[in-house]
Amino acid sequence: MPQATTQAAQSQRFSTPFAAAVHDGLTHAPQKELPSMYLYDEVGSALFEVITALPEYGVTRAEERVLNAHAADIVAELPRNVTVAELGSGSGRKTRRILEALCKKRPTEYCPIEISPTALQLCRRELGDIERISIVGYERDYLAGLAEVSANRKEGEVLLVLFLGSTIGNFARLAATRFLKSIRGMLKPGDSLLLGMDLLKPLDTLIAAYDDPIGVTAAFNLNLLARINRELDADIPLDAFEHLARFNPDARSVEMHLRAKRPVRATIRAAGLSVEFRQGETIWTESSHKYLAGEAGPLAADAGFTCSRQWLDNEWGFAESLLVAK
Repeated sequence: MPQATTQAAQSQRFSTPFAAAVHDGLTHAPQKELPSMYLYDEVGSALFEVITALPEYGVTRAEERVLNAHAADIVAELPRNVTVAELGSGSGRKTRRILEALCKKRPTEYCPIEISPTALQLCRRELGDIERISIVGYERDYLAGLAEVSANRKEGEVLLVLFLGSTIGNFARLAATRFLKSIRGMLKPGDSLLLGMDLLKPLDTLIAAYDDPIGVTAAFNLNLLARINRELDADIPLDAFEHLARFNPDARSVEMHLRAKRPVRATIRAAGLSVEFRQGETIWTESSHKYLAGEAGPLAADAGFTCSRQWLDNEWGFAESLLVAK
């Protein structure tokens, strides 16, 4: 069936993309799965902000150290006439130093792209006090939002795309290359992408970052089931599931799952689905692939970029790489 016809049929069958994703993911065999983007509703976004402050989760602090120390160096690599688009801005806190450095040179337009309206509101509150900044939010998924920003850019404006945190790690290796190629397809030669990459570290450190002892990450993961109940008229028993984080050495990734503690049967009415879970069966909700610092260059080259500079945080193990579109 042609793709357009398939999408039209899908939209007629389900009331929202979330309902379609839940139906497809929970009927996927042999491993049930749900897209990680749906972890970030209003509750999930708030819980993730708490996660970033936990002592076990060092990603956000590592990136903030890099950006605080090197924002001026990063901006020095860019032309003056820059429009900034950020994929998955969250609260925007970690972006402040880059925007402040840019706004010292000239008024700057900042375009956060988020599927979460709550995150966009947080972003405006967090960054709205920066002098000479204009914030234009896009409530879209990454690529749809970036396509809009690119199409709306003024003549002569150069795009700086921010893809910070460790979000590139949510993609498997080949999918990461495809995603970066999709970004490159919307850019012009000379546009840039600032890419954050969490680096490989000892196993106990990795697991603790995704399974903290006070249970915030567990609540974040379990909220996905609560969201299905709230938004899709479902009756999933939340107490029948537990959070699981495990390391996949072949993929070099930490996987988050929701594991059934007992046999479960649930109805998800808006997704037109009755679903059963065996005891011990899991729903795979997120992966976070870990990189080596030297992998940024080959990854960039495969996607149509050149890695022009890289800045490291050695305390946690994090890389910020500036990729320039060829």
